This record gives sequence, C-alpha cells and structure tokens, in this order.
Amino acid sequence: MNDEAEASKERSRRPHEEGPVTYTGDAALPAVTGEMLRDALQLTRPYTVCILKATPAYQPPGPAREGWVADLIWEHGKRNYALYLAGLMRIVCPIGDGSGTTGVSIFDADPDEVGRIMRQDPGVKAGLFSYEIHATQTFPESTLASAVAATVSNERSDARPGRRRARVG
Repeated sequence: MNDEAEASKERSRRPHEEGPVTYTGDAALPAVTGEMLRDALQLTRPYTVCILKATPAYQPPGPAREGWVADLIWEHGKRNYALYLAGLMRIVCPIGDGSGTTGVSIFDADPDEVGRIMRQDPGVKAGLFSYEIHATQTFPESTLASAVAATVSNERSDARPGRRRARVG
C-alpha cells in the first residue's frame, strides 16, 4: 500500500484527531462504501442547532455601539460560556461578518429544551437577537480539534516535509 493510501486509511479510523487540514481534492479523501455510510448512520445521535440572528435593535461592534448593548452582549457571551461549561452548548461559534447571522451553536439538548434555554438569553430577552432552532444529528466522533491537537498536528506536519494533509474537517 502506498503512503497516501495508508494515511487515508488511518484517517478514516481516527477522524478529526489531528486538527486543521487543507483540502487538496476529492481524490485525497478516504474511500467510503455504501456499507460504511449505512453503518455510520446507524450510530448518529440527535443534537439541536441554533442560528442566532441580529434584529433591527442590534448594534454592531464599534464606536457607535451604546454601552448598554455592549454590556448585554457581554452577559450573553458569559451565559453562552456557562452553557458550554455545563455541557449543554457543545459548540458555540460567534459570527461577526456583518451578514445578520451573529452565531451558530450546537446543543446537546432537544429542540424544546433549546427553546427554553434561548428564551432566557439576555440578548434575546432585550430584543437584540432572534433565533432559529433545527433538530439535527451527527456521528458520535464529530468534534472540533482542540487548540492543543491543532498545535501538535502542525508540529508533526512541519517535521515531515512533503506530507499531504487531505482530511476534511
């Protein structure tokens, strides 16, 4: 077996352990059979995605943002971190690209519970944010790489010149 095929096989056994990767094309992705996908789909578990959106009352960051809005958004961030530490909000991703979507999060809770959680959010209660809730599912191994894993991966990658990084994360 060539080096690239062996690396691909190893990645398929240990998804997402190494940290960020560079997409180099579909040819470098692990081969997946219909049976593999059917087996993997049997193992998915439910989660809930929440998409946070700015309302007309929202004020973007900058010198024109009023102090009370900045304070409220800080409280919103502290609450999100508490939900993360409690294991309820498994992934929290603030979005600051000006698109009107201000965040995406994945909850380890059902949609009704996420609705109860979001109705208590200080930014939602103040009318700065609205939200959409979507039931979803994913593979049990799905995760984001930790900063430590990404650093170790990059160090290993740098130590082995010519190594292709093809896993899609």
